[in-house]
This record gives sequence, structure tokens and C-alpha cells, in this order.
Amino acid sequence: MNSSSRPRLLDLYCKAGGASMGYHRAGFDVTGVDIEPQPRYPFTFVQGDALEFLTAHGHEFDAIAASPPCHDHTPLSSRAGVNGSGWLLGATLDLLAAQPVPWVVENVMGADMRADAVLCGSMFGLRTYRHRKFAIDTRIPWLPAVPWHPAHTARTSTKKRRRDFDAGMNISITGDVGSWLGPACMGIDWMTGSELAQAIPPAYTHHLGLHLLDHLDNTIGLEAA
Repeated sequence: MNSSSRPRLLDLYCKAGGASMGYHRAGFDVTGVDIEPQPRYPFTFVQGDALEFLTAHGHEFDAIAASPPCHDHTPLSSRAGVNGSGWLLGATLDLLAAQPVPWVVENVMGADMRADAVLCGSMFGLRTYRHRKFAIDTRIPWLPAVPWHPAHTARTSTKKRRRDFDAGMNISITGDVGSWLGPACMGIDWMTGSELAQAIPPAYTHHLGLHLLDHLDNTIGLEAA
């Protein structure tokens, strides 16, 4: 672990920083990498190719997180078509397996990867369901306890969202979602609507980040013993 007060975490395919914020709140010093500019990203940002940066610099961090593009793995791809980014998930998992530090990968439910944890907005009191699964490095010897998953009793709105939000419905954070939905539905108050549609709630990675931090602390303790 580095000598600063916080362990360093690399967040690949970071977009505007939903996952990064959760890891930051858990106690990490986060650096994000994305191929596209991210003017509202709240931490240290590097614009560049995620796989190239991982190959060159992954070993410099204490932990790595990644959210490879999900477009080709979602049910919507059957209607909208694929964009050719699906291969990045497998390539990222392969490169992470060779890294000396622990990692966590997030993606949509249709992605071809393990689901060591599945998280939903309802677990954290958010007004969106937004299920995501996480593959967790097998070198971490235990999996995090998953919060209670309430029954999905609220209907979800995809169109007339302002009216339906006021009526108590949950909201689908997709397409032309407005930024005003960020705080209640995602726990995010710094993104545009289009950025929200590509984000995950920081609550998910805060939960997993605390577990990852415990693992790092335990590892350092064993090395020092």
C-alpha cells in the first residue's frame, strides 16, 4: 500500500464518476480513466485507453475497479444493435487476472461474467432498481454481505417521469432522463442526465469499497506480523 493516508484505487471506464465516488467515500484515493472527456469527473482524471493504462500503470495502485462498456450486453442491444464494444469486458477481465492487486468489475445483468454480488437501488433506499452485478477478485478470501433486497413493489416509469416521480413511482435511469432525478434515484448531484444514464449509484461501490478496504487492511496486517 502507498504511504499516503488513503490507498490508491484505479477506476477504469470511469465515465462521470458514479462508481468512483462510492470508492472515494469508502476511503480510497481514486484515479479515473476513460477514453472520452469527463469534465464533471470529481477526482484525478486521465483521458486515454483503459486497457493501455491498465497495462502500463495497474501495478502502481492498491486496487482496481472497472466498468467496461455495457451497451452490447444489455437487452436494449437487441433493438438498438451492438456497437462493437462487447469484447472489452473479456479483455479487461483477462488483464486484471494478471495484476498483482485486487480488483472488482461491474456490469449489467446480461454481461457474461460472474455475479459474486448483485446490488439494486432498493437496497440503499434509492428510487430506481438498476440491478448491477459485480465480479470480485478470487484472491479476496470472502465476499461482502449483501444488504437486504426489498420486494419490488414500486412501478417503474420510463416516459412521463416527472409526473410519475411525484406519484411515487420508481424511475428508469435511461435515455433522456433528467439531471433532477440524480439525488433521489442515484445519490448523484453533479451529473447531466446523459451522464446519469451511464452511471451506477455510489452507494453500490461504497458498500463494496468498505469490504475491499478491510481486505487491504487485513493483508497489510498479515504482512507486518
